[in-house]
Amino acid sequence: MDARDVIKRPVITERSTEIMDDKKYTFEVDIKANKTQIKQAIEEIFEVDVDKVNTMNYKRKFRRFGRFEGYKPARKKAIVTLTENSEEIEVFDEV
Repeated sequence: MDARDVIKRPVITERSTEIMDDKKYTFEVDIKANKTQIKQAIEEIFEVDVDKVNTMNYKRKFRRFGRFEGYKPARKKAIVTLTENSEEIEVFDEV
């Protein structure tokens, strides 16, 4: 799996911007990716040192809009903690 396939997009919410002070960054990742693949992808794309990776799986949810029914897709989110001597990730500096 390529590094760009593992990391889908950064998650920018109020909570995720608060934890950036502690060098923690949040990404939406591929459902099949494990912590090792996520760590290697972040280090390859952003050229930083990753200390640890925490992941969360979200199940698909049923949604209805009037007479139309369906499901929101399942997703996986990863919170990546950088090492003390590592630099910040540039994508989040623009926020």
